[in-house]
Amino acid sequence: MTDAIRRFIFDDYDIRGEHIQLEGSYRDILSHHHYPPAVAALLGQFVAAAGLLSATIKFQGCLILQVRGSGEVPLIMAEARSDGGLRAIARDAGEALSDDFHTLLGDGQLAITIDPDKGKRYQGIVSLAGDNLAQCLESYFQQSEQLRTRLWLHSDGQRAGGLLLQELPAHRPAPESWQHVCTLADTVRGDELLSLAPEDLLHRLYHQENLRLFDDHSLRFQCTCSRERIETGLRSLGPAELYDILAEQGSIETHCEFCHRQYRFETSDVDAWFAQSDSPTHH
Repeated sequence: MTDAIRRFIFDDYDIRGEHIQLEGSYRDILSHHHYPPAVAALLGQFVAAAGLLSATIKFQGCLILQVRGSGEVPLIMAEARSDGGLRAIARDAGEALSDDFHTLLGDGQLAITIDPDKGKRYQGIVSLAGDNLAQCLESYFQQSEQLRTRLWLHSDGQRAGGLLLQELPAHRPAPESWQHVCTLADTVRGDELLSLAPEDLLHRLYHQENLRLFDDHSLRFQCTCSRERIETGLRSLGPAELYDILAEQGSIETHCEFCHRQYRFETSDVDAWFAQSDSPTHH
């Protein structure tokens, strides 16, 4: 299976769609962590959803899908870049025992952040409202974007897949057309989202419709961490705290949460960040 997303458009309705399947990139994301099966499956849905949502926006940058909640998983997030890079994490999820959506996430907020390489960052936040991630995202679009959107998501811990339908912003379809297309999509099974090629899946669902399927856009695991980004985060702590850490530990060691790449900084690095006249005395 190729990790990719494909757009399709209905010629007779003002409706567009996206289809996504992930395997290698999803396994690469999981390989850096040891998540319980239910958390791994939920994270797969988040990655698939982030990829689907990112594909609906014409921009260069990153879309971040995140939930902070009171459940067994306090933070779960997935990032999808316009160049096809994906990464994701479920923080402090190692002890999660449930496979219930609400138990895992609890009462929380869903945030979608659009972070363009150039331009202003945008974030929309809503309370979690739904029995699964797809329903929560549909509620988000109803509340924040006033754009009819439906999603179908599935993951088995090894693969992840999804389908998105959305009305075209400038030309809203007739209610009966929207209902017709969504009713057909409601017949899709989770295993079909993971195993059927997009051509085969869309033919099964919409063989009587005039539909155009576009070229695929390949996806991959890609962490955007760098020494410079880690440095920026450390510098925000201020010289006093950094020199205290150096005095106690001899060096500053940290790692990226997403890919577990290790970073080490010495006293000479911190000296270079801050002018000596502004730094506390250290030995």
